Amino acid sequence: MDAGPTGRRATLQDVAAVAGVSKATVSKALNGRDDVAGATRERVLAAVAELDYRPTTAGALLTQRRAVAVVFDLPASPYILKVLEGILAAATDARLDLVTRLAPDLGARRRRTVAREWIAEQRASGVVGIAGLTLSAPDALIDAAADAGIPFVMVDPVDTTNERMVSVASSNWAGARAAAEHLIALGHRRIGWIGGPEASGAAQDRFYGFNAAMDAAGLTVDPALVRADQFDVATGARHAHDLLTSADPPTALMAADDELAVGVLAAAHALGIRVPDDLSVTGFDDTSQAAWTTPPLTTVHQHLEGMGQMAVQALLTMAAGTWPASRHVELATSLTVRGSTGAAPATGTRRQDLVVDRSR
Repeated sequence: MDAGPTGRRATLQDVAAVAGVSKATVSKALNGRDDVAGATRERVLAAVAELDYRPTTAGALLTQRRAVAVVFDLPASPYILKVLEGILAAATDARLDLVTRLAPDLGARRRRTVAREWIAEQRASGVVGIAGLTLSAPDALIDAAADAGIPFVMVDPVDTTNERMVSVASSNWAGARAAAEHLIALGHRRIGWIGGPEASGAAQDRFYGFNAAMDAAGLTVDPALVRADQFDVATGARHAHDLLTSADPPTALMAADDELAVGVLAAAHALGIRVPDDLSVTGFDDTSQAAWTTPPLTTVHQHLEGMGQMAVQALLTMAAGTWPASRHVELATSLTVRGSTGAAPATGTRRQDLVVDRSR
């Protein structure tokens, strides 16, 4: 909002007056100087948010173009890259610049002062909306953005139930259930699960979908065949090796994302296990690598570009002063069947003997 009764644009002096400090201290706080006490910096940032202060110096003229910021922890993920494609397309259509940001350190981002400083930096860069991609511990950032009047949308929320959050995700539960039902229809009864972090809402929903399909078919999920860990190839390979060399291995393995599934395929190959003759494998996401694995991966398709586009649309709606029709949007998923799944191996095969011999 404007600072004075005349409706004029807030000035540096207005911020100083509200914060109870000098103009020089305000300038130092906004420029990230380390000679400003934390409590003082927080008062300045609170005044900036209250007055909707925007710099009017010559240097600030460089930031007159509007931008969308995308913030994440792990930029190398194929999943992140596909969502970014959608965000870039939507931002381009809206004549917005796109800036990418690594989130503040995991411990630091939980601190209110750090979050407010980070949000203030984005505003000073011309950012009019922020999309967080599977971002851990985002609550302080969400709150700081809301206080500053900057829209913040989470894509695939990880570990937050923040009431101020707007999110875009996929129907993770339904997608995993469809993949499990596919394996059950192929005759698999001993199905293992390699999931993502327990703190991840998406990972939990996928696990619940798997459980729902097993329960509906009258099958029991063996706890010995369940793993929860990070979303990466090495993790999938490690857990798959352990499961496939156990005394009673699964005939199918469901992975909670494609990277985990790639690790499963690698472990099976190293052990001499044929996919899909001896083992069926499914993933989740349908990233570009899924069609190029050997064999091509059966996986749950998420409209990742659509999630990115939807996030930008929500940001623009909020920036215009209107809340989206729904604070939490889920896009439909579908199962893409490829060569990594097949009929369950006949009872009595000597697949485990082969595994034991190859792993010596």
